[in-house]
Amino acid sequence: MSQIEIKKEFLEQARELWPELDWIKDVELRNQTTRTWALALQRSVLTPNDLNTIPFTLLCGPDLKVTFMGHKRAVVHIAKDCGDQMNKFFKTDLPVDMDVLIAGAILADVGKLLEYELKDGKAIQGAYGKYLRHPFSGVSLAEMCDVPASVCHIIATHAGEGNMVKRSTEAYVVHHADFMTFEPFRERLKL
Repeated sequence: MSQIEIKKEFLEQARELWPELDWIKDVELRNQTTRTWALALQRSVLTPNDLNTIPFTLLCGPDLKVTFMGHKRAVVHIAKDCGDQMNKFFKTDLPVDMDVLIAGAILADVGKLLEYELKDGKAIQGAYGKYLRHPFSGVSLAEMCDVPASVCHIIATHAGEGNMVKRSTEAYVVHHADFMTFEPFRERLKL
């Protein structure tokens, strides 16, 4: 077990931000996922209130009103629904590990808490983020909290960086849930 000290207030904030943590049946994985979010909150300049007000991406400009947490929670719900349906129809041939899927979806953008900073009340890519995008910092945070490789793989491959490796089934689901709730916004705001 990781020896990183995480303050209780950040564990409570992580649980409050993510009621979906309760969907993870494996208690150890649920705790590792919670600790990862708490560690990110402890190290970040962003607060839970910031996460509920800043836009979910910096790529769509100031007109985007969807918040970071609104998007993130939607991705988790879509990924879970997709995994449930895949298990319903393909359980024998293409089983989805729901705990790995949910933990990976919850953790996919945890690294943005290190990548982003606030300037004049607006989220920007900070100095750290210019060197390490959130898939890299997310994996780093998760490994510090002993998150298994199957979940770290989802964090690492959910964004464009993942196009260079073979994704697991769970990573494909999270990747597509994320992009199907991102690309339409980007296209709509181009008009």
